[in-house]
Amino acid sequence: MSDGAQFRQVSPPVRLYQRIVEQIEEAIARGDLKPGQRLPSERELVTQFGASRPTVREALRVLESNGLVRSRQGDPNGPEILAFSSAGLTKEMTRLVQFDNVSMAELISFRMILDGSASLLAARLRSEEELSAMERTLAVMSDAIEEGYEEFSKADVAFHEVVAQASRNSLIEVCNLVVRGAVLSLISDKLAHAAHSTALMRESLHHHREVLEAIRAQDGPAAARISRRDLYDYYVGYVPENEQGPLLALVDDEEP
Repeated sequence: MSDGAQFRQVSPPVRLYQRIVEQIEEAIARGDLKPGQRLPSERELVTQFGASRPTVREALRVLESNGLVRSRQGDPNGPEILAFSSAGLTKEMTRLVQFDNVSMAELISFRMILDGSASLLAARLRSEEELSAMERTLAVMSDAIEEGYEEFSKADVAFHEVVAQASRNSLIEVCNLVVRGAVLSLISDKLAHAAHSTALMRESLHHHREVLEAIRAQDGPAAARISRRDLYDYYVGYVPENEQGPLLALVDDEEP
């Protein structure tokens, strides 16, 4: 454990475990606790916080559920601090759609906005190394069509990750990954078993190649336009017709 993370005793009226969670989150945010480091043992945390063992355990359970720490059964050391992961955000975004707080149309149109912005920035800021990485992912995507949707999807993720990295905007990287994960968690089975799945993959690969050429030519507007069109063509069939307005608004002034 880092010597810089010192905790204070907690007291009502807020639930005690919430105060413990807040203090540990603050220590991580300040950098007092870094990925790979360990919290004190449960017994030491009870002493430092002046709280009961069940209260400390509940706080640790919340932290683990939020993806901030990991406990191993039988490990005598304290929980391990984890590096940031987008998995928790993806799960929450998926719940928003499942509970009808966000429509599938909103989710896909948001991804169109993010992906278009990433492509525009990548066209202007990409390095030669990133351009080569994009080329390699497209070669894998091409080979993956014969292997099936799952392998194609993995290569597709790799392409978009490189484009997002080339945008030089870490928020675009995280949000794109989260939104894409949420979309696929809801309709990936339909995509994989669609009668025209292979045709969709080939068409998507064609659009990806066009995006790459626009990025290579440093034509940001073209890269953004093609990216949005690709996502529209790929996903519009999974959005009810009366909800397609937000998607159409992003492509209706563009050439198909």
